[in-house]
Amino acid sequence: MSKKAKEILQMDLYGLLDIGSTATTKEIKKAYRQKALTCHPDKNPDNPKAVELFHQLSQALEVLTDAPAKAAYDKIRAAKKQAEERNRKLDDKRKKIKLDLETREQHAEFQSQEDVFNTRTLEEEIARLREEGSRQLEEEQRLVREQIQREREAQLQQTGGYTQRDSGVERCSKTNVTPKLKLKWKCKKEDETNGGYSQDILFRLLQKYGDVSNVIVSSKKRGSAVVEFATVRAAELAAKNESGLSENPLKISWLEGQPEVIAPASQPGHFMSSQGQLSNERDYESVVMMKMRQAAERQKLIEQMQREDDEEAV
Repeated sequence: MSKKAKEILQMDLYGLLDIGSTATTKEIKKAYRQKALTCHPDKNPDNPKAVELFHQLSQALEVLTDAPAKAAYDKIRAAKKQAEERNRKLDDKRKKIKLDLETREQHAEFQSQEDVFNTRTLEEEIARLREEGSRQLEEEQRLVREQIQREREAQLQQTGGYTQRDSGVERCSKTNVTPKLKLKWKCKKEDETNGGYSQDILFRLLQKYGDVSNVIVSSKKRGSAVVEFATVRAAELAAKNESGLSENPLKISWLEGQPEVIAPASQPGHFMSSQGQLSNERDYESVVMMKMRQAAERQKLIEQMQREDDEEAV
């Protein structure tokens, strides 16, 4: 049994979302959204338990909103409850009867075969979800990120544009460099699966920390990739918390855009410009220049990786 299947079987997916087994897809999504908002990594950057809970909620949504995977999970869940009920009703006297013992042994063998079949079915459904991805999960996580972004914008307007603080240390959030992380993992040259990682798999692993702008997997240098995030915060969370596949962990390091930590400001608004907000025209020019720099950086990075691949091939 795969590690992911074992984790899911050990969890009460309905209990995680505080819903019943008869909940509709709409009710499941609503419960996920309410729970995910409280433990999203962006709201709990220094709480590993919140990150783990968010991951478990994502697994619950992924399985319970997919009909075949939910059916397989419900079947194993029902079988476990029936087995517990049977064991509870058995008394000591009946356990001593040989005929009953033989009957139970035969039944146990049959039940074991059925459990193996059911477990294999769930594993197959989980593997399919892993390969195809869960549109439901991606959509719900996008909605959660959008709501968090709206809350931040509203809070920023109320505070007059002050920068956020983290445990008394202020991080500079304005930078002209797009945050990028370098990923490495074990992979043999003849391994056509690239160590179990692809562009889609890396995207799904990292998008839970925030918007991923681009994923570049080296075509010649196996076991290597570069990921570009939309925000520094998303890159920080990914670098701190993501470990990749359990059978082939990731090694993550900063390539560009790592934020600098500076001393706390004496005044709460010392980052605010003395001239107030920029005009719409200057804001538009800044956005255009930033996007041009990002495009140039991305092209330069691609060319650099291609040169490294060509050098290693020679």
